[in-house]
Amino acid sequence: MARVTFEELLDAGVHFGHLKRKWNPSMAPYMFMERNGIHVIDLYKTLAKIEEAANALKQISKSGKKVLFVATKKQAQDIVETKVKPTGMPYMVFRWPGGMLTNFATIRKAVKKMSSIDKLMNNPEMYSNVSKRERLQIQRERNKLEIQFGSISDLNRLPAALFIIDINKEHIAVKEARKLNIPTFAMVDTNTDPNLVDFPIPANDDASKSISIIIEIMTKAIEEGMMERKSEKEEKIKRDKEAKKKEEEAKARQQAEEAKAQEAKAEEAKATEAKQQKEKAEEPAKEEKADTAKSAEKKTVSKKK
Repeated sequence: MARVTFEELLDAGVHFGHLKRKWNPSMAPYMFMERNGIHVIDLYKTLAKIEEAANALKQISKSGKKVLFVATKKQAQDIVETKVKPTGMPYMVFRWPGGMLTNFATIRKAVKKMSSIDKLMNNPEMYSNVSKRERLQIQRERNKLEIQFGSISDLNRLPAALFIIDINKEHIAVKEARKLNIPTFAMVDTNTDPNLVDFPIPANDDASKSISIIIEIMTKAIEEGMMERKSEKEEKIKRDKEAKKKEEEAKARQQAEEAKAQEAKAEEAKATEAKQQKEKAEEPAKEEKADTAKSAEKKTVSKKK
């Protein structure tokens, strides 16, 4: 079943491009026509690209990796925050900090600073010793860090991929990702170059409805991948438990067989010992019989003489 229909994309205004004078020639393969000086995007090609990008994102989330969503333009900020937050994926909806990817270690230091401030604030004894003025300064710094890095606080390593809205606005993020060979997914409008990203989705990146429908499809694909990963983990745990149970059963059977063999061996040894004792007890009687037979033979020989 398709992730989205042609009519849904049409209703969301995904097909609307920019003015003819603003177009990028690289977008020509994804254009359907030009009407009233505005380019119209071919939605059939958009559908194909959505499917391709959604499948790739699903595989990334299935492998347990993170996808960083980048949308600092006003009409996309709230949409990305509300739709991406439930998935647990990191997102950047305020100013893109230069070196976010290429200088990731420094960014991590700022995030660590935020967590250390949290620790200080959660410790009443230490926090009470700080003066009122210093407390205000700490609080302001904490709020500033929260706005900038709060959404990426769980990002301990470089993301496996970037999903970008408006690559012209987020050109620094695109450059950094390309430099580090990080796969990029993006909504590309008629005024952008789709060759700069690995998975371009030709779509209107200015209308909130268009952004909303694309982001929703991508987040659903990510959730699917996460659910599959969870179910696979559960199945693996189940299989491991069954294998362990079978192993324990086989071990118990082996131990029972060994115990049985030892018991049989002990009985055999007991029987052999009893036989030996019987033979030992019969030896004096045999010797006496032999002596009697010998003396009788001697008597017979003497009589003959």
